[in-house]
Amino acid sequence: MTSVARAIRHALLTGDKTAKVFAARKVAREWRLGRLDFVFDCAMPDRPEWPETLELRLPRDMPRRGKGGSERGRIALWHALAHIEFVAIDLALDMAGRFGESMGQAFVSDFLSVAADEAMHFALIERILGSLDSHYGALPAHDGLWSAAQDTAHDVAARLAIVPMVLEARGLDVTPATLERVRAQGDEKGAKILKRILDDEIRHVAFGAKHFREICARRGENPPKSWRNLVKTHFSGGLKPPFNDSARSAAGLSRDFYAGIA
Repeated sequence: MTSVARAIRHALLTGDKTAKVFAARKVAREWRLGRLDFVFDCAMPDRPEWPETLELRLPRDMPRRGKGGSERGRIALWHALAHIEFVAIDLALDMAGRFGESMGQAFVSDFLSVAADEAMHFALIERILGSLDSHYGALPAHDGLWSAAQDTAHDVAARLAIVPMVLEARGLDVTPATLERVRAQGDEKGAKILKRILDDEIRHVAFGAKHFREICARRGENPPKSWRNLVKTHFSGGLKPPFNDSARSAAGLSRDFYAGIA
């Protein structure tokens, strides 16, 4: 029987966008069906494989997207969202593969299910790009999301604090406004996709908050205080309101975590 670590590593090193979607969903399905051993016999790569045609830039070098409703503006919006979801596939895979041995089988199950969700999100957005005569890779994308993974590769608490509890939680804040803007442009199908993504992201943030609290309990640390310290150390972007307090609360991220450092 194949080890879960080798199956995850294979998915991470799959660069073709469509093949990565299938690889992520396959490893999640095979794990759920008990066809992968809880064995960690290989290391995770420093960074995953992505499409060769994808042009990566520093976040500061990315062109401003604007808020217009032109076709070019719509393509830029959906391309940016596609990139977030594509990288999120690998962030979830790496979480399970890098930290699963020490965190346990429930942790692996949670984050492989996240990887499958993100793969589905990406596939849905890629279809929208296709309807606009575009595709993922047609525009440049920034490399800031994976930088967060590299900066926290040494500590699962830091990874949980930054990726699900900052980066994905920020999606809870901004997605509702994006959804309404898409709906105002007459794109009800796109709005429904964003609503599904928002609902799934609440669950993803909840996984992060749950496992972060478990780590703090084992270490004898106060979760909000520990989280704030890790954010100050590993996240330079700053947390800016407005916050979607109801969605954050539903995900187990109460205001005592983030209000003091916003």
